[in-house]
Amino acid sequence: MDNLSLKYDSEVLQIDLQARILTAETPQNLPDPADEIRRALANPLASPPLTEIVCPGERVAIITSDITRYTGSELYLPILVEELNRCGIPDHDIEIIIALGIHRKQSAEEHRKILGSLYGRITVYDHECDDPEQLVDLGQTSSGLPVQINQRIMAADRVIVTGTIGLHYFAGYGGGRKSLVPGVASRTTCMATHFAIFNPPEQGGRNTKACTANLDGNPVHLAILEAALMIKPDFLLNTVLTTDKQIARVFCGELEQAHLAGCELAQTLYTAPLKQPADLAIVSCGGHPKDINFIQAHKALDYGVQAVHPGGTVILLAACPDGFGNTTFFDWFNYEDLDIFEKALRSRYEINGQTAWSTLSKARTWRVIMLSEFNREQTEKMGMEKADNLDEALQMAYKQLPENPEIVVIPDGGTILPIISSAK
Repeated sequence: MDNLSLKYDSEVLQIDLQARILTAETPQNLPDPADEIRRALANPLASPPLTEIVCPGERVAIITSDITRYTGSELYLPILVEELNRCGIPDHDIEIIIALGIHRKQSAEEHRKILGSLYGRITVYDHECDDPEQLVDLGQTSSGLPVQINQRIMAADRVIVTGTIGLHYFAGYGGGRKSLVPGVASRTTCMATHFAIFNPPEQGGRNTKACTANLDGNPVHLAILEAALMIKPDFLLNTVLTTDKQIARVFCGELEQAHLAGCELAQTLYTAPLKQPADLAIVSCGGHPKDINFIQAHKALDYGVQAVHPGGTVILLAACPDGFGNTTFFDWFNYEDLDIFEKALRSRYEINGQTAWSTLSKARTWRVIMLSEFNREQTEKMGMEKADNLDEALQMAYKQLPENPEIVVIPDGGTILPIISSAK
């Protein structure tokens, strides 16, 4: 028996269990964070350095992620501003935009965590996706996607995009272009980019290329990349982190090429091979902030089920102290038939509806037992079973498992993608 530690919000839960543990590959000899950030800034990919891009007198907008995605921003933003200062850009000509997409506004304390030592020194704004006066219409992409972007971004002389590169369950990878679209886009644009996950109505269902760790032919990736390039960003800084949130490497340069280089490392770090599907997967999102709400926690569920054969069991540890993550999310579970659900979603698309549809689809394919702050009625409405603690969840699971079950534990389910060897 192994003593295993699993994060649940800010707690650490312990279980004794014989199981295979799926973890990320940890690079040896991690760099000093400050040295690595400065190295990447001095050696950008497919781009001149900032000293050859920005000029004194220009206004610079820096985009960074919200509190739901830890990026190392409190480390890289001060060094990035230091570099801009060295280029002749004073603090008052720099502003930081939090790429909320359709997420809620940030509190002052959350701004402090994101900006680190820059808090109170550099002006920070939360993106507003629903205020037409704060948006600029850039027209449409070649596929007809409407592109409406934060006016502060468009008014700036230079735009620097920052964030982190991880797996994303339908855009392939996060980071890069995603900080722009949907990060600083209108709700209309956000909805339209996410809708690319679906096949044409006559075919139905989800496009199989809109999946985790895939950019090749991925319709969501291609849509948001084309839209992001319309903004004409000047520079990218993206981190790739270890599962314990240390900087493994920093990638700077041109938006697309620097992002692709980071995705190669992310694929190596965030996938874990399995010889065969398991009977049971015990999945922790990785604790706060990855289980801050269900929309964030859903990523761990989406990755975790891929370790289990259809009909198998998943125990999901997702505290969700902020609830569902959006006020309209839970209402979508009034559609209990998946075909009717999909038709309703196509007729009045919402990103939250898509996440709800994806959740219910998985709950109908696998048995999902959830440990969270949701009550029994809410949990069951989402198609899952409620457990009050981890011991109870295990007891519930064992009642339907075969003798000598194959069990895997994924301590950082919001980061790790299990890949069955035969499907690799």
